[in-house]
Amino acid sequence: MTGIAWAIFFAIYLTLLVVDLGVFSRESTELTITQALKRTLIWIGVALAFSVVVYYMYQNLLPGTVSELSGTEAVVQYLTGYILEWSLSVDNIFVIAIIFTYMNIPMQFQYRVLFWGIVGAILLRGVMIMAGAALITAFDWSFYLFGAILILSAARMLKADDEFDPGKSVLIKLARKAYPITEQLDGNRFFTRVNGLHAATPLFVTLLFVDLADVVFAVDSIPAIFAVTQDSFLVFTSNAFAILGLRSLYFAVAGLMALFRYLKVSLVFVLGFIGVKMLLHHHVAVSNLFSLGVILSFLSIGVLASIRANSRDKSMHG
Repeated sequence: MTGIAWAIFFAIYLTLLVVDLGVFSRESTELTITQALKRTLIWIGVALAFSVVVYYMYQNLLPGTVSELSGTEAVVQYLTGYILEWSLSVDNIFVIAIIFTYMNIPMQFQYRVLFWGIVGAILLRGVMIMAGAALITAFDWSFYLFGAILILSAARMLKADDEFDPGKSVLIKLARKAYPITEQLDGNRFFTRVNGLHAATPLFVTLLFVDLADVVFAVDSIPAIFAVTQDSFLVFTSNAFAILGLRSLYFAVAGLMALFRYLKVSLVFVLGFIGVKMLLHHHVAVSNLFSLGVILSFLSIGVLASIRANSRDKSMHG
């Protein structure tokens, strides 16, 4: 995709970030589940609306753009990648919740941490996407490597969430050696002054944790989306829009986590399916439309199974 397409995307995306920071994040407030769900739906709508832009770009209706993909093919790949990345981010939410609890960050400050965490995640994922694209272009066997990573990730996802312990991370030790860190929060500030000296607050350390967690999960999600498309523009944009709605999704899912107990099991099957697809990339052609249907089916089964289990529990205790 040409520089014109990238310029259009970044203009739209940066505008959305400014609106998010200036409108949604003007004040540090605690989001209710209802507010979080509404904002989540808004960001989903924005991501879906961008698929219209993708269609016009790849249908060669935008001057100067040339692609082997048709507009329809590009939209299918973009939407499949978006849904895949969006669903995998749910598992990231479990870890983020543990980080906030461990660092004792009040709910009203978590939204700001997640905003700047998104900015850092976009930059870090951009580097990882470029590296992954270069690897796939240079070596055909990298599909087998990525497939194996995804299958191992699916197996790892079955482990209990409490195995993650931020206190055992070397991140805090390295941060303390590199820069003074206070023990107390100073409102929603990342940096403060103590006895006339500059120091980082626990909120900044939490931001580092959140970005580190995203990098770890990107090791799963980046290979997964390369099973859907090798087009760098579609890989990056679907990732970017999925991450954009992560903040609202966090507050929505964190509040409703108990209601969807089997959603994580669905994600295990999604990762397993994508991993097998990558392993068979050179042997069996699996359409992206079929992949989209499989992903949506697994997620729907997890949600419906959770709702049914909750109804059964209520009837037994009601």
